[in-house]
Amino acid sequence: MAKSFNQAIIMGNLTRDPEMRNTPSGQNVVNFAVATNRQWQDPSGERKEAVEYHEIVAWGKLAELASQYLSKGRKVLIVGRLQTQSWEKDGVKRQRTEIVASDISFLDGRGDAPAGAPAAPSAPAAKSTDTVVQDLGDEPINLDDIPF
Repeated sequence: MAKSFNQAIIMGNLTRDPEMRNTPSGQNVVNFAVATNRQWQDPSGERKEAVEYHEIVAWGKLAELASQYLSKGRKVLIVGRLQTQSWEKDGVKRQRTEIVASDISFLDGRGDAPAGAPAAPSAPAAKSTDTVVQDLGDEPINLDDIPF
């Protein structure tokens, strides 16, 4: 039996476009945020809703794919692990908990992107192991369209 387990799974919409950068060693890293909604009824029967915002970080090929295909408003399923960063700024201790993505599934299809958001050619599911699975829907597969 495992002595510990750290896995986060969320499904929601991007709140901003992914921000791609490179580490000094040349490693790709992308950051973005995902909003998730929760709905319930309080004891009086009134419908309530709360929104949570999750900071996401992805590395390597997964970062490249997220930067290329994702944009604000797109629906995604993120699987990863929780990681907390701590630092001190101006004498104040700060911390931030983020999800380090190991898998990203792009859930909205070609025509499902929100108004103003560019639609991806197709919505791949990407894994940090550089495995890409594309959902082409009803379209025929064209090998020239595969990005690797």
